[in-house]
Amino acid sequence: MTHIDAGAELGPVQPVPVPSTPATGLTAADVAERVARGQVNDVPVRSSRSLAEIVRANVFTRFNAIIGVLWLVMLAVAPIQDSLFGFVILANTGIGIIQEWRAKKTLDSLAVIGEARPTVRRDGAAVEVSTSELVLDDLIETGPGDKIVVDGVCAESDGLEIDESLLTGEADPVVKYPGDRVMSGSFVVAGGGAFVATKVGREAYAAQLAEEASRFTLVHSELRTGISTILKYVTWMMVPAAIGLVITQLVVKDNNLKDAVARTVGGIVPMVPEGLVLLTSVAFAIGVIRLGRKQCLVQELPAIEGLARIDTVCLDKTGTLTEGGMDVTELRPLGGSDETYVRKVLGALGESDPRPNASLQAIIDAYPDSEEWRCVESLPFSSARKYSGATFSEGDGENSTWLLGAPDVLLTDGDPALAETERLNEQGLRVLLLARAVRDLDDADVAKGAHASALVVLEQRLRPDAADTLRYFADQNVRAKVISGDNAVSVGAVAAKLGLNGSAVDARRLPVERTEMADALDRATVFGRVTPQQKRDMVGALQSRGHTVAMTGDGVNDVLALKDADIGVSMGSGSEATRAVAQIVLLNNSFATLPSVVAEGRRVIGNITRVATLFLVKTVYSVLLALLVVCWQVEYPFLPRHLTLLSTLTIGVPAFFLALAPNTERARPHFVRRVMRYSIPGGVVAGVATFVTYLIARHHYTGPDALPAQTSAATLTLFLISMWVLAIIARPYTWWRVALVAAMGVAFLFVLAVPALQSFFALKLVGVTMPWTAVGIAVIGAAALELLWKWVDRRFPV
Repeated sequence: MTHIDAGAELGPVQPVPVPSTPATGLTAADVAERVARGQVNDVPVRSSRSLAEIVRANVFTRFNAIIGVLWLVMLAVAPIQDSLFGFVILANTGIGIIQEWRAKKTLDSLAVIGEARPTVRRDGAAVEVSTSELVLDDLIETGPGDKIVVDGVCAESDGLEIDESLLTGEADPVVKYPGDRVMSGSFVVAGGGAFVATKVGREAYAAQLAEEASRFTLVHSELRTGISTILKYVTWMMVPAAIGLVITQLVVKDNNLKDAVARTVGGIVPMVPEGLVLLTSVAFAIGVIRLGRKQCLVQELPAIEGLARIDTVCLDKTGTLTEGGMDVTELRPLGGSDETYVRKVLGALGESDPRPNASLQAIIDAYPDSEEWRCVESLPFSSARKYSGATFSEGDGENSTWLLGAPDVLLTDGDPALAETERLNEQGLRVLLLARAVRDLDDADVAKGAHASALVVLEQRLRPDAADTLRYFADQNVRAKVISGDNAVSVGAVAAKLGLNGSAVDARRLPVERTEMADALDRATVFGRVTPQQKRDMVGALQSRGHTVAMTGDGVNDVLALKDADIGVSMGSGSEATRAVAQIVLLNNSFATLPSVVAEGRRVIGNITRVATLFLVKTVYSVLLALLVVCWQVEYPFLPRHLTLLSTLTIGVPAFFLALAPNTERARPHFVRRVMRYSIPGGVVAGVATFVTYLIARHHYTGPDALPAQTSAATLTLFLISMWVLAIIARPYTWWRVALVAAMGVAFLFVLAVPALQSFFALKLVGVTMPWTAVGIAVIGAAALELLWKWVDRRFPV
């Protein structure tokens, strides 16, 4: 991601003159004028690659260049059947382009659904527009959870607090007053207000932040990096082997020129694992399409891979385990308070907040506002404070200040109301305390000395799919940690209802030191009263123990943790800030979609690890055969048509099916080591066994036309060993895997049995002795392969 020195840009926050946009916002004529001048926030919603870029990325690759040159050579000097490998490359490249284009269209269509729609004031009315329709000097309204999408200057503030941590690294929210600058990439955590857009389009920070976060890319993942590393090693091996092969076939062996060229190309082509990159791209692209159908937006493709590697998932309770809505089930006056009067207070508190959260919305629904009361001053709810407040002028001229929030924050230890709260929390109920403050609302210790007036009991709506999803994670050995800002006992009761067992801990008692915090996180399952900064620290503590952590959430208090987690997952109905920093957005707001994402990632990584072994075994035995031919100074045993047939039946076709098959095994690290420790011994066994068969056949068959018979015997051995490699890779067997392997064997027998195909592929087994010798050598090679791979598992565990 492009580094942005936001701190240097922001500097000391000095009030600046507010641009002269009226409080009613721009008029339609003003907007049209700015559009005509190009002063529009014309940043693309999604920066996915264009069709031209997709074609270029799939066509112009290093290996396509090598194969392309060799293909043109073969078209000039050999029959068409020796040029089949070129047509295979064309087909592969076409498949890659089509799949990535389909993935792009899926991403772009989902991006429109998940796009932030800021509220602007135009002609005196508040309207929602897309980010690309914002113009310079627009008056943009903001509330809790809103992401600041363009740079501007604060024009109105009602306790407006903005978190600029994504820009400056400072976690503490900044209170904004009229004249203060606001920067895109930050987000509102409390209060509300409006600001005037002063920088739009590519001039604003959002153009750099959002574009990078949303890029359609197949890079920066262990899988892609590992394949690039392997291809680099392959190139180094190819160069000396190919040079030696060219010299041997053209100079040392005085062959017919065209035949020498054909056999030289036949030795070089199989060294290139060209289908591996294609298959990885296709697997990722199909993953995006599959998840898109389930209303899951993958903002960064490696997130599919990353979520497959997780072993710990941190869940925010509200919006993840529970639905956003709540219901007031009971009101319990305290200390002799009058219930009718308390209802009036709650109604007035609800009316005082223009952007209520779920708890306050439930109170608004239960208690109507009294028109006699007037709000003089308000303190918006903050997840750091755990309470909100307001000062009212009552109908009789009296003024009173009230606080509404967490009982264990507003009350002192030992207060009898806390014991009652604890009992309600144990039942999974949420409890808010209404308290009358004795200090002014702008006092830093406004909660000190407040008198408890009533307990408001709320019931949360559990998500119907949450229990099944938690059970899925348990079955997959993924630990779930519930991290919430609510009371720990209440959260623990909710978790227990969903079948998640484990102790509940009040996060205020967690140690600050990272090692000790990590120990506490290992012991407990549920954590309550967690501050936004603590969520971030807890993610870091888990990562320090080597855990791969996913964090889910939908509120602004989750943003810091989502950003630091290995994978951030946001609900589609969550705040704009959480959607902006998350790699995965569940547009249907269904926590039950998460297992599909995990399964998709495991399918991609597990299967690519499998099929990479197939491709690289071929590369190893091809390089080894070339070196052995050089050392023995003999003709290369194969023409390109032989290896095209073998590659198609033992690698190409089966790899495609295996790469797209279900796979629930959790992804493990060290991709390169895991693949190479099987590929090298497998390739060596296949190469040596094939060359031994070829040398024996050279003694058995003599005469000027003996080479085709020698080649056919060597091809039989190589096919049988390659089939055995495929049979090992296909384990554990299911009916379709067995059918796949069997079908490839039947296809080869069909080629040997049909005279026209024998002639086309220049394959004809002569006599009985040598074919059975080839089979015997293949059996010995297969046994050696089994023993070697078992020894490698014991000797070089990953």
